[in-house]
Amino acid sequence: MLTDLPDYDTHEAVIFVNDRASGLSAIIAIHDTTLGPAHGGTRAWAYASDTAAAIDALRLSRGMTYKNAIAGLPLGGGKSVILLDPGQRPSAAALRAFGRAVDMLGGRYLPAEDVGVGPAEVREIAAETAHVLGVAEGADADPSPLTALGVLSGMREMLRRETGRADLAGRTVAVQGLGGVGGNLARMIHEAGGRLIVADMRAERCAAAEAAFGARVVPAEGIHSAPADVFAPCALGAVLNARTIPELGARIVCGGANNQLADEEAGRTLAAAGIAYAPDFIVNAGGVMWTSAPITGLDRPAVEERVRGIGATLGRVLDAMAPEETPQEAAIRDACAAIGRR
Repeated sequence: MLTDLPDYDTHEAVIFVNDRASGLSAIIAIHDTTLGPAHGGTRAWAYASDTAAAIDALRLSRGMTYKNAIAGLPLGGGKSVILLDPGQRPSAAALRAFGRAVDMLGGRYLPAEDVGVGPAEVREIAAETAHVLGVAEGADADPSPLTALGVLSGMREMLRRETGRADLAGRTVAVQGLGGVGGNLARMIHEAGGRLIVADMRAERCAAAEAAFGARVVPAEGIHSAPADVFAPCALGAVLNARTIPELGARIVCGGANNQLADEEAGRTLAAAGIAYAPDFIVNAGGVMWTSAPITGLDRPAVEERVRGIGATLGRVLDAMAPEETPQEAAIRDACAAIGRR
């Protein structure tokens, strides 16, 4: 049963969506709406199984509750996944069918972009429902530069705490994944005087980073072990696990990927190894701060100012960490306090 999955956390609703005409198969997970409507992106991915897709939706929606709460947004946590075949992209018909399913929820869930769903796909969803965020045109349609800016702010805070110096000049950062967030983060690190080690499944992205930033390219399966000051996971989740943690080449982990910890034990293993970890749902909140601007009423400069404050938020949470807590546990406790959960 769904409720037997370890990532089920008394979610308010889990909706399975199927549309025969378009071939759409999707899951919408609403974790908590204490602070407002559930907001979180729509991910389109080829999952190994329906169970794997459900687990991803459950984990991601819970993470959005924590993210939105710590970011001080009037939003709850939700997430959705569109199930694809390998190599497939969501069709316009499937996206519109998904939009109709979202519309039936009457604003209880507000999707936006995520892996496999960019600004163009969001506009297809928005053709069928007004209950969607991130529909801006042009450069403002892409929240990834704001996500990267928040990760950079968190990275500076982690460096300050661990080394006494917050700037990136002369530092080496290993960036895993050069998509929207990772690519922008790599650019910002380069502009700040940092050195880059990069990896991505798409060779052209690595070549571009090598040419533009002088980045050193390493195989995707080994970047976590590259000697660096900071390891920045910016691809898919669960990269910090029983296999990779003993191999880490950096003493600080701070990146933009969601659900970087494979499980709770991974957080404790990091702490025992003396590796400083920035909880992902704190540092990668810049994108949701921007997509939620129609709700908060903030303009771009005001959002950017809040995003630059993510490092201070991270510092506040870590300063309040109890001796027996991991950073992840302290961050979850802080988020749960904001929504009255235990």
